[in-house]
Amino acid sequence: MSSTTIALESFVRALPKTDLHVHLDGSLRLGTLIELAREHRVELPSYTEAGLIEQVFKPRYKNLPEYLEGFRYTCAVLQTPEALERTTFELCADCREEGVDYVEIRFAPQLHVHPGLSLRDVAKAVHRGIRRAETAFDGRSDGRPPFRAGMIFCALRYFNEFFSDEYRRLKDVHQFSAPEEVFAFASLELARAAVKLKNEEGLPVVAFDLAGQEKGYPASQHARAYQAAHEGFLGKTVHAGEDYGPESIFQAIGDCHADRIGHGTWLFDASKVGPKVKDPQAYVERLAQYVADRRISIEVCLTSNQQTVPELAGDLRLHPFGKMRQRRLSTTFCTDNRLVSSTTVTKEILRAVEAFGLHAEEVRDILIYGFKRSFFPGTYLEKRAYVRQVIDFADAVLERFFPGTTQGLHRRKS
Repeated sequence: MSSTTIALESFVRALPKTDLHVHLDGSLRLGTLIELAREHRVELPSYTEAGLIEQVFKPRYKNLPEYLEGFRYTCAVLQTPEALERTTFELCADCREEGVDYVEIRFAPQLHVHPGLSLRDVAKAVHRGIRRAETAFDGRSDGRPPFRAGMIFCALRYFNEFFSDEYRRLKDVHQFSAPEEVFAFASLELARAAVKLKNEEGLPVVAFDLAGQEKGYPASQHARAYQAAHEGFLGKTVHAGEDYGPESIFQAIGDCHADRIGHGTWLFDASKVGPKVKDPQAYVERLAQYVADRRISIEVCLTSNQQTVPELAGDLRLHPFGKMRQRRLSTTFCTDNRLVSSTTVTKEILRAVEAFGLHAEEVRDILIYGFKRSFFPGTYLEKRAYVRQVIDFADAVLERFFPGTTQGLHRRKS
């Protein structure tokens, strides 16, 4: 490793960072997964870290189903309050260790609900993990901004009775309803729970999300859930444009009041616009302009996208982040799944620098925008004060590594 590479990594690690799109069940430590599996008698294909990396959590995946295979093991061990609290704390610790000061941990509570564990119990267990982390990391003398975290509840576009006990119960109770009606009811119930737990019980549930297969399961089916989240003053983010086209992104914005978009990989791809649109290229241009005008932030997950989208596998420069950057869209770098994608926020940024030639000041600006577009669990004035701390710290880091200049990693083109 060259001295330039080491200095670059040190600079990125020192900068204040966010992770606004990270799934708890995709971000366990391997050692913890193995330990919890043994404790709860969950069968794994291997009980060594090397074996799991070889068989399950691979550097590259053939397709999205293979990428998702690991979640059946991680979800299986996250069925107790103790496991949820522990893995939440460890995720926060892993974030703080690499200089991530603010994280929004997303998870699907209904995947963990069973007769011995209510949805409220699940949320409170995750909250305990967050509080432990904030208490443990605050008061350190390293000068960094205080560590903060929020929770995002994920609804699923699709599920079946094998996903969890709670989803099985919902299917049984509504056995005479159409599947899409059951999916919609489950998301509405979760949105109502999120609002109640935030506004009446004080939990840091900062936003509502929709995840899962896009094709055939449109976000419009969950409009009532998002309206409930909207009326409860929750932030709104939607997985969209990840495995379906630009229309899915507009649906997330128009039907679900999305403040942010998870992935947005196909935002600029006119070939993925449906046949009902007369001029696909014009549609894409208008959509990109709409996203830019309204500062709808894109949660960019470079490694995850490259692992699941065959078109990106050979060259990261093909990722639409390049076009997002050219058009000055609001973007933020995220991990998606730290374990499944074997990544960190630092790695994501370093990959972006290498692929897209980002300069030091631009990296700083993108990272600060992550804080600005966060669903911070506090008042607006508290968020402003926190972001001010972040900006001051980032400027100090920039000056320390590149004294007297705002050019660094790559010189800005005139």
